Amino acid sequence: MSTSTLQRPAPPQPARAPRIRWVSALAGGVAVLLAGSCMVAVVQGGQWIADAAIAVAVVVSLGIALQRLPGAVVAFAQLAGLLVAVSALFGEGLLPGPGTFAAFGDHLREAGGQIDSGIAPVVPTPGMLFLITAAFGVLAVAVHAISVSADAPAAGGVPLLCVVAVPAALSAELLPWWTVALAAAGYGLLLVARDGAFRRGSALVTGGVVVVAVAAVLGLALGGAATLVGTEGRFATGGSGGSGGGAIGLNPFTSLRGQLTQNDPVELFRTTGLPRPTYLRALTLSTYDPARGWSAATPRPGVPLAGPLTPDAPAGDPLQVTVENVGFRDYWLPVYGQPDSVSGVEAERWAYDQSSGIAYSQRPREESTWQQTGVLPTPTADQLRRASGAVRVDPVYRDTTGVDPRVAQIAADATRGAGTDFDKAVALVEYFTGPQSTFRYSLETAPGSGDDALVEFLTVGRAGYCEQYASAMAIMLRTQGVPARVAVGFTAGTEGAGYRSVSTRDAHAWVEAWFPGYGWTTFDPTPLTDGRTVVPPYVQEAVGGEGPGQAAPPVPADEVPSQEVPPAPEAPQVEAPQDVPQPTPVAEDGGFPVAVPLLVVLVAGLLAAPFVVRRTLRGRRVGAAAAGGPGAGRAAWDELLATSQDHGGAPEPGDTVRSGARDLVRRHDLDERTQDSLREVVLLVEAEWYGEEPPARGALARPLDDVLGAVARSGRRSWTARLLPRSLVAALRRSRTPVA
Repeated sequence: MSTSTLQRPAPPQPARAPRIRWVSALAGGVAVLLAGSCMVAVVQGGQWIADAAIAVAVVVSLGIALQRLPGAVVAFAQLAGLLVAVSALFGEGLLPGPGTFAAFGDHLREAGGQIDSGIAPVVPTPGMLFLITAAFGVLAVAVHAISVSADAPAAGGVPLLCVVAVPAALSAELLPWWTVALAAAGYGLLLVARDGAFRRGSALVTGGVVVVAVAAVLGLALGGAATLVGTEGRFATGGSGGSGGGAIGLNPFTSLRGQLTQNDPVELFRTTGLPRPTYLRALTLSTYDPARGWSAATPRPGVPLAGPLTPDAPAGDPLQVTVENVGFRDYWLPVYGQPDSVSGVEAERWAYDQSSGIAYSQRPREESTWQQTGVLPTPTADQLRRASGAVRVDPVYRDTTGVDPRVAQIAADATRGAGTDFDKAVALVEYFTGPQSTFRYSLETAPGSGDDALVEFLTVGRAGYCEQYASAMAIMLRTQGVPARVAVGFTAGTEGAGYRSVSTRDAHAWVEAWFPGYGWTTFDPTPLTDGRTVVPPYVQEAVGGEGPGQAAPPVPADEVPSQEVPPAPEAPQVEAPQDVPQPTPVAEDGGFPVAVPLLVVLVAGLLAAPFVVRRTLRGRRVGAAAAGGPGAGRAAWDELLATSQDHGGAPEPGDTVRSGARDLVRRHDLDERTQDSLREVVLLVEAEWYGEEPPARGALARPLDDVLGAVARSGRRSWTARLLPRSLVAALRRSRTPVA
């Protein structure tokens, strides 16, 4: 290749703008607000959005204004600005003083009370708005520090994840699908909004749009399929149920604080063959923590549902019932009484824990129909009074660790004169439901101010719903030496055309006490008077007449601890038994979770994003070169240098065209034919740069294609180099390098 004696000057380079971080800073603020859209699930109204936007705007504005200062100084200034903004919104003036901090303390206590006793979505009180605004501001500072100051936008997803995790943890309702898509799009925006990427003529924005779109779509897909939120564990995509088909799971909460909202009843089961109305048990709760309420223990290795499930079942009415599942999906398979066998389900995927009386699976399932055999015990009051013998139950059912002594004293007073364990149980039922009782049924509880929710309920509140009454009576029985647990399931439902219909309206919690020779026996202390409760014959026999809770006029209320209803926030959700020891006779679930392939797709998409961006850049440059006209030479030469760098070359941006061409020939060992094509490209580029003669349409197409193909064939690239092209990495680094 001929060379000139005089070195031609390097082509004019576009002036590089000083490094201004406003793009990344603005993207960080937008990402925080997009991720925060999930808060609509836990806070009512839209006032919190405006306040949070103000806090984020202050943080972002200070980040842009002070971008030339060290990151630590910027963060300190942002926090100071946030303090001023929050003081103006919730304090006593623009400048914070002693009165402002006292107001902040009051707001925090108010927000803490709501968190402790409210349910999602909560009313946006000043305290709650203060907490949300301050939290969004602090998160915005953290995202700016990580993604802008530390230049690690990918790590900025960690605080964004916190924004999504809060409503996912606090709300039993399913997160709206659009909030998941917005959160994913916000993270994608944070990844691609690099400084310089949005300058005019930069092709990085095209690939960036692709990344944001892919993040939003994959976030939506994973949100709809992954088991992440609630008992059912799926994001809502329509309808009232938890899954696409409207299936509902049971939230086994028995907190003593909070209130219970209600949704329109949804039918769950239709049962036939039931000899008499009785409760349908889904699971039992054995562990009580005074600070957190009741929770279920991990089920023990169970026995197959083919039975026998209860070998020592007491005498009673034979049971042969068919349950048609209309819309229930959960880890638990509800059963009646003392079951002996269950058929009609995928038996290898279910087991029965004889200790807890729970039929469970490793994953939430929605069986269509099953048949159950067993016994509905029919002990008399006298038989239960005479029950005696060794107590052969797990000690956990008698555990009262941490229970306030005042609870034991109240239980002792309520059962004074009761000579047997059975009489103690009946006395406690009467304590809550009898004619002299001062307790009442209510969907709301009195706000407490003490340190023990159970004591407050028994002495101050005296109002609540089924979960609270069952919780209180079970622990009171334990303090009197009677083994007890809380059962969660459904009442008998309503009579239909040849079947009994059980809906979310029938969801219920009650108490089961253990008696030697008779096992777990049902007692219901809830003063519900609308006819939905069932008073067992032995309780009616003990108190005389129709029994407690049957005479008062109906109460227009529901008590539905279903997935549709947000539970009391203080109660811990029962852990899904995914770490359950493998039941010896029951085979491992062979199902493959749909989230796994989607997660693989998401990871693959993120790994492929740089490759997609690089291919987009190449396509645009080659297309511009082939089209001819102004800028065609620049596009062709930029692509030649980028392709060379991807395949091991190290072009210098300041080199002349001919010096760069010699480097291409040497590094990639180009043959004579390819050198001729390269010569054509060089002449056309020089004519544009120095002679202001842009290439004609199609003039660069063939020679450029020849050279690019030869460079690509000159050496193999590793998979790392393919997924993360060197030219793209270098371009991003140059875009973030300040020019002196």
